[in-house]
Amino acid sequence: MTKRSDYRAVLESLPADQWVAYLNQESGLPGPRGNIELAEAFADVADPVLIRRCAESQDEYLATCGAVGFGRLLAEGEVQAAEALRSLAADSRWRVREGVAMALQRLGDADMPALWAVTGDWADGPLLVQRAVAAGICEPRLLRHPDDARRAVETLDRITASIQGLGPESRRAEEFRVLRQGLGYCWSVAIAASPAEGFERLERWAASDDKDVRWIVRENLKKARLARADPAAAERVAAVLDRAAR
Repeated sequence: MTKRSDYRAVLESLPADQWVAYLNQESGLPGPRGNIELAEAFADVADPVLIRRCAESQDEYLATCGAVGFGRLLAEGEVQAAEALRSLAADSRWRVREGVAMALQRLGDADMPALWAVTGDWADGPLLVQRAVAAGICEPRLLRHPDDARRAVETLDRITASIQGLGPESRRAEEFRVLRQGLGYCWSVAIAASPAEGFERLERWAASDDKDVRWIVRENLKKARLARADPAAAERVAAVLDRAAR
């Protein structure tokens, strides 16, 4: 038995009107870490009505649980859940945004073509929506098939390209910081799954005259998974980055 299955069993044993109280009691908040296993268990078994109610809550943990739950509804074919998730992707609360990424990954576990359909629509969206796409697709378990790994690289390339058109005011916004930080690790996950194509594109970005794009490349080069994927290619990208920064 796992924590997730234990929580699932508890939830299923409780009357429906006690679920919210239990979520609040076991949320782990306030604190450094919300109860992810409980959120996943909730998403596994919650009634769709309760999922929507939690997603609309002002309580951060309840809204996070609702966001994760939308991933299950999407996987079950409820296409309207995508619109609700997209709205939550731009939420000001970071835990809710993480719940959206978890929801996308849940969809990918069930149906990768459906995940690509959703994220393809989102990849040109607002900055936080783009960040949700990057975080959602850059999960190693989702990128085991070469075609999926390639599509992840292409999607990150598309999002990174969009950065170049942003002016100084947009770059000072918190939303941009969040997206930039996400791209600062997501590339390494995608490249580890598709090294040949991934390093080729990262090397091109390393030569960019955009300092934020170069920052993204530099952060990814710090990730051990990148060096493991192809040490020579990682060194080549680092050399290009060094020349571009002079």
